[in-house]
Amino acid sequence: MAAAGRGSGGNEGGRGEGGAPRGRRGLRRPLAALLVLLTALGGFASVFLIDSGYMPFFSMTTAWQLPYDSEPSGDGDGVWLVDDTVVRSRFDGVTGYDVRSGKKRWEHVIPGRTEVCAADTDPAAGVALIAYRAAGPAKKKAGGCATVVAIGLADGRELWRTADAGPAGGGTVVGVGHGLGVFLDGGRLRAVDLRTGTARWTTALPKGCGLGDLGLAPKRLVAALGCEDEAMLAAFGPDDGTVRWTVPLDARRGVAADAGLSVVSADPPTVRVDEQGGRKGFFAFGPDGRSRSRIGAVGDYGSIGRTAVADGRLITIASYEGGQGGAWERLVAFDLATGGELWRERVGNGSSNVEALDVTDGRVTTVRTDWKYGDTLYVHDAATGDEEDDRAFRDQVVDYGNPVRDLLTHGDLLIVVRGYDGARPFSVYDRW
Repeated sequence: MAAAGRGSGGNEGGRGEGGAPRGRRGLRRPLAALLVLLTALGGFASVFLIDSGYMPFFSMTTAWQLPYDSEPSGDGDGVWLVDDTVVRSRFDGVTGYDVRSGKKRWEHVIPGRTEVCAADTDPAAGVALIAYRAAGPAKKKAGGCATVVAIGLADGRELWRTADAGPAGGGTVVGVGHGLGVFLDGGRLRAVDLRTGTARWTTALPKGCGLGDLGLAPKRLVAALGCEDEAMLAAFGPDDGTVRWTVPLDARRGVAADAGLSVVSADPPTVRVDEQGGRKGFFAFGPDGRSRSRIGAVGDYGSIGRTAVADGRLITIASYEGGQGGAWERLVAFDLATGGELWRERVGNGSSNVEALDVTDGRVTTVRTDWKYGDTLYVHDAATGDEEDDRAFRDQVVDYGNPVRDLLTHGDLLIVVRGYDGARPFSVYDRW
């Protein structure tokens, strides 16, 4: 009788019909509600955090940066990445910094009352060429930027120098790479060995032609030329300077002799053309000088910005007019062999303020600056255009309205180079 009373009356032990403890069943609903609330709060928090730079795996933090410049920028300003050293040139010399720690590794200071007017590096050779001239009142009397010093990028020490890099009218360094330094000396190109300064060869430009730009590759030097009647492209042997071929940029229609010319690649030879009031685009050639493709800034593209060439592709930031007159930007890749478009992808939401890109190891890296929503890193696959990564910067990258001049990548690190006075020359950011 006692056993029957326990089973039918008090449910000792707190069990209900299903055999579960009544106390536990009573906790299920508030626990479930709490879990839903926490999930919702986590979702709301992630929405705000993901664009703040404080969300793990979605953020970029400042690793280190140089202080603000007290002096205005000049002709010799530049930033390069050489192995794990960030090399920076400015008016008074060149300095190398450890890319991860920011520790100064070396400094090369030019003589007093002179100023750097050009600088370039050959990372493979481990050499930089610095051209400088007199500063202050003596600047006008001194003429061109004719004194050139070669320094080793491992320690900043001087390797050699010359005081006759070109005529007093302004001869200077026009190309550095693949173990050569190339100078424009009147109507001639003069090449020297980067490590020793030993003369390698001298060759004359085609008669009646002036140099627009020069590009160096292991198997050729290519020179974009403004000649008497039209623009031309010439190729020279890097070993002896012999002229291998000279061709019109456009044999069918011609390109104006005074057009803006820029060699964006020496392998394959590719030239950017900007005719005043005329065509804007790219002309690509084979190794024998035969025309391969023409890529025009036409159609829905209002303009083509920064450009890089890698693995036979030309990748650029293309701007065009979107709906209701808004400016929009896309990353666009072209096949240099055919001129055909390979892919087109927007950067983030596609709005403007994308000024620079880096193409390294099959990845296209860009930064979009936005005063309202913050600055964001975007990484795309160079072969397909697929977005691989996007991360919010915790700190402001640039003063809005001012440009990002260049981007450099080193593993997970990103170097943002600025291009305006009164700014930090560059900052190094890390993925977080």
